[in-house]
Amino acid sequence: MTTPRDLLIVTMDTAAGHPVEKGDLSLALAGAELIDLLGTRAVRLDGVLIVPDDDRPAPADRLMAEAASSVVQDEPYESVTDWLWRRGRGLSAVHEAALEEEGLLARQRRRGLSFTAGAPELVESPARRRAVDRWKSEDPVLANLAETVGVRGDRTGDTPDVADDAVATVLAAVSDAVVELASVRQRRAIDEAAFDNIWRGGV
Repeated sequence: MTTPRDLLIVTMDTAAGHPVEKGDLSLALAGAELIDLLGTRAVRLDGVLIVPDDDRPAPADRLMAEAASSVVQDEPYESVTDWLWRRGRGLSAVHEAALEEEGLLARQRRRGLSFTAGAPELVESPARRRAVDRWKSEDPVLANLAETVGVRGDRTGDTPDVADDAVATVLAAVSDAVVELASVRQRRAIDEAAFDNIWRGGV
């Protein structure tokens, strides 16, 4: 299992009724990928720059292999923040599709004028149970990423601290990126509201 997959499963499992913003989740998934790459020493951080290790074999997981292959290989290396925005674009849909391909998600068929596929739902599986167990064990990385996108579940205490400096750097960058994206959404909403007011005023 991988941290991105666990994060997506936990988010879908615990965020019912409180949808997570897809953009926020995509940024967090990109951070989760990078943390796993750090864990396997496929990359290391030089300050905030991501430095690849060409001698490491490609990860067995398909999406993690794609993430590893997308790391900038030459100097000047990419920053963690730049990685999040580039790799994170549309990443939640990519990971969701992978879960569906593996049979970990199912779409309920809705009866109407025609049968249509509803929203994807998690099915019972060992992968789901492992992700939930990791969540309940207060895994610091998973807890921090989930809280960044607005998922706390039943937890009421403080989010566990992360001891690894490189991982902490990635988590901080994810948090900053999510805050920045929220600001962008807010500005866009204000601009759209102002535009609507102009039209309603007959201008």
